[in-house]
Amino acid sequence: MTTFTPRRRRFPAALSIAVALTLAPALSHSTPAHAVNTAPKSPVSSRFCDYRWQQGPWQVRQLIRCAARRWHVAGGPDRAVAVALCESHLRPKAYNPGGYGGVFQQSTRYWPDRSGRFGFHRWSVFNGRANIIVSVRMAHAYGWGGWGCA
Repeated sequence: MTTFTPRRRRFPAALSIAVALTLAPALSHSTPAHAVNTAPKSPVSSRFCDYRWQQGPWQVRQLIRCAARRWHVAGGPDRAVAVALCESHLRPKAYNPGGYGGVFQQSTRYWPDRSGRFGFHRWSVFNGRANIIVSVRMAHAYGWGGWGCA
């Protein structure tokens, strides 16, 4: 007959708990897998891609190119600029009466959640820097499918 030390008794319990915690999200049916938010919530340093987007289209274009290089979007910086040109002609204050605004014509209805999720909590959809970086990060995470001009 084998005698167990306290350490040997704890190992099977710890192992079963670890396995249960690992499998719990996969077995949960409360949230569909496609609805799980995998996007980062980290804020973006103000020193990163520090272009003065308020000064005109050239600066807006440079900010888009910088962000697209940083977050590696499909089609690269050229595609990102092309989408923004089509959506708003690179105008941060562009507004569509259907409820879309900014350089990448983000939905004003969903903007508060998106901006918070991608590091610009409580920033305006008409802030060029916020709109560009949130949009590029969305394109990095989900692709360009959400944009009609893509």
